Amino acid sequence: MSKTNYLETQLLNHALRNTPYSAPTTVYAALFTSAPDDTGAGTEVAGGSYARQTVTFTAPAPDSISNTADVTFPVASADWGTIVAFAIFDAASAGNMMYYANLTASRTILTSDQFRFPLGQLIVTED
Repeated sequence: MSKTNYLETQLLNHALRNTPYSAPTTVYAALFTSAPDDTGAGTEVAGGSYARQTVTFTAPAPDSISNTADVTFPVASADWGTIVAFAIFDAASAGNMMYYANLTASRTILTSDQFRFPLGQLIVTED
């Protein structure tokens, strides 16, 4: 999983320049139909009852962390398209993208479908 330029800058400043970084109290999973990159670009799903979802994580072991419960998105009230990637944000809307990755297999979400990351399947790694 990759860090965005935003998070890399925050962590470098915090660790090496004594510039405080305040970690978010809540983080959110987001879904993308066009993969994001280090700059935070990409196309996040919009409309059709889509909303980012809160994620809680386990303690790291030793270079990865995973979700402590299912992360279930709302039932789509319209087609969302083909989900190819996901990201972790520090806000429920807008905010800063922190991590992003492509899905191992894309999934098309049509009206009445629901996307879910089962317990332990949303994994953030540090290289």
